[in-house]
Amino acid sequence: MPYETLLYEKHDRIGYVTLNRPERLNAINFQMRDDLLGVCAEVAADPDVWVLIVTGAGDRAFCAGADIREGEFGMSQIEARNRRVNNQFHSAISNLDRPVIAAINGFALGGGLEIALACDVRIASEKAEVGLPEVTLGRIPGAGGTQRLPRLVGAGIALEMIMTGKRISAQEAYRIGLVNQVVPPDKLMSAAEEMANTILLRAPLAVRCAKESVHRGLSMTLEQGLVHETSLSVLLLNTEDRREGEAAFREKRPPRFQAR
Repeated sequence: MPYETLLYEKHDRIGYVTLNRPERLNAINFQMRDDLLGVCAEVAADPDVWVLIVTGAGDRAFCAGADIREGEFGMSQIEARNRRVNNQFHSAISNLDRPVIAAINGFALGGGLEIALACDVRIASEKAEVGLPEVTLGRIPGAGGTQRLPRLVGAGIALEMIMTGKRISAQEAYRIGLVNQVVPPDKLMSAAEEMANTILLRAPLAVRCAKESVHRGLSMTLEQGLVHETSLSVLLLNTEDRREGEAAFREKRPPRFQAR
């Protein structure tokens, strides 16, 4: 289906979401929130999409955060809360049961960085800058930034970024573990596709269970996480993909997985 603020297409089991407001540095407005919820629902219902790549239109920004021309600044507390409760698109991205790769092609600030944090893997252009500047506006990151960032880079580094509101370079983001790779701008999408294609060679049900195990485990004790991991591991024993993987290994041939 068409979307007003983003482009969506799929090729060879890879879905591509492009935030498409380049004239506003792909800033998030209410329509983009609705569109992201819609595209996540579309991807979740499509068995032909095994990996999703999210990027921004143009060469300046992945997403510069909330569009202050259409934000919550003039709203009452109740109106703003209702808007956020009804627009949990960051969680919709994180909760997808298949891998999501962020290709960060420029500024990823505020809610834009929170979109990238909701993805499973982040690849950044050398020209990218990331940050959570909400405290400069008298706010805090309210779409997962205070929760996902410290889980990724540790509480101390996360608090420094959040409390100062500073931007950091792609290389610094790589150093602290916020992004997985830094590549030249003209290699960004090919790097994201290379990773996606590597994942496509793996058993899709196993990949999805691995993602669930990691994400669910982060909210559990170690003991609970180990129990959940075991239950998913046992579940995979009765899948066609597991049998095909073992047969391919014995026969020394590439596996032909079917997500069953």
